Amino acid sequence: MITPFAAAKAYAATQKGVGIGDTPGLTPNNAASGQLGFGDILKSAMTDAVTASKTAETRMAAQVAGKAELVDVVTAISAAEASLETVMAVRDQVISAYQEILRMPI
Repeated sequence: MITPFAAAKAYAATQKGVGIGDTPGLTPNNAASGQLGFGDILKSAMTDAVTASKTAETRMAAQVAGKAELVDVVTAISAAEASLETVMAVRDQVISAYQEILRMPI
């Protein structure tokens, strides 16, 4: 289950990804307009999820070696889980929208 803190973090990451905060990930194609495309937003979300997973794995390995606190490991795993749940929710919505488009009469 996603916590309010995890939801707020996911929302902040999404806002950053769409360019409301700083504008990382601008490509030459859309840099002139200052807007990110849907593909860029998805790429940013996937990159964030992969980064969170790698951070969690690194923290787990450090804890096994006795170099990290358990609370840091749990926090990293929670962040990775929230990122993955966000990506899965977006995926489900995209699939649902695609299926709805396929059902539209021509």
